Amino acid sequence: MDRLTRRNWLRAAALAPAAFAAAPPALYAAPSADDLKAVVDKAVKFLSTRQKDDGDLAPSPRVGPGVTALAIAALVRNGYADSPLVRKGLAFLEKNIKADGGVYNQGLETYTTSLAVVAFKEANAGGKYDKVIAAATKFVRGLQYGDGLDPKDVKVGGVGYGKPGGRDRPDLSNTQFMVDALMAAGAKKDDPAITKALGFISRCQNLKSEYNDQPFADKTSDDDKGGFVYNPLDQNNDKSDKRTAAGGLRSEGGMTYAGLKSFLYAGVGKDDPRVKAAIAWIRKHYTVTENPGQGKAGLFYYYVTFAKAMAALGEDPFVDAKGVKHDWRQELFDALKKQQKTDGSWANENRAFLENAPELATAFALMALSYTKA
Repeated sequence: MDRLTRRNWLRAAALAPAAFAAAPPALYAAPSADDLKAVVDKAVKFLSTRQKDDGDLAPSPRVGPGVTALAIAALVRNGYADSPLVRKGLAFLEKNIKADGGVYNQGLETYTTSLAVVAFKEANAGGKYDKVIAAATKFVRGLQYGDGLDPKDVKVGGVGYGKPGGRDRPDLSNTQFMVDALMAAGAKKDDPAITKALGFISRCQNLKSEYNDQPFADKTSDDDKGGFVYNPLDQNNDKSDKRTAAGGLRSEGGMTYAGLKSFLYAGVGKDDPRVKAAIAWIRKHYTVTENPGQGKAGLFYYYVTFAKAMAALGEDPFVDAKGVKHDWRQELFDALKKQQKTDGSWANENRAFLENAPELATAFALMALSYTKA
């Protein structure tokens, strides 16, 4: 709605208030509350059949509490904070809190603890989980690379799957989960951990700049420019399927939205060259049918980073490189509704990243749907 149209709308509303009892029409299309509730309700019914007696929602105990944390956060965001499903899930997460503050069982400490922070924050009525969140974020901070390394080391600011002290290989996926957790917990945008994380994230972008001096950034194609890669260290691995024929690294959709989201969450402006380049890549590769660069692999993960980044960007409708306008909320909802199974679940036919497990894919889908609300 442009300024003149809105002025005329308000003038008409003043003259005929009864006819304009509702708010001004939205600037974008989004699923109706009834349509969204119907899809979410089916998913909730499915998850209720999969929750174990102890509250766990993971397909296997070996997966850890991350799936449960993701599902709980998504359910609360979709209006189910007082459901038995959420209460049992939170109790399960509480049982997985370790003495060091982390929330995990056998591994994936960064992933599971970061997701748990977000879940506890979403459910933190009356400050019930303040101490838990503080201890968990302190634990996550301890996983970040930094101390004792050259500030220019490519690993500085990143986190891996979670060995204390950052002893395992950092990657953009775990790092963006850490940023989500710290920001959810109330970290300032100039927090040293956020600043260092942005440094690592910048080194994951296919963009040669003052923020990224990595060799692969000199070997990027026009199609990959501005997008983000999973791990800049893959440039040194001749066997990595992330490498291009020219020796660069392939940009991926889920990683690009993760990088853009992290920049925007941390207050990096839209006029920043990194943000502008990421948006330009997204305009060229906009889609809700696949994970660009990976096809169907990681599709539901992609939907979540897509939804979070688009919501943070706030461009409604979103205009792609061909000038086509997209009501991304409605398009994302339609894509997810089409893929929902009769039992209310989602599952990826591609087995990569465990998304063939309906518990995980459904948790991802519910989180993505929470960002499609009008």
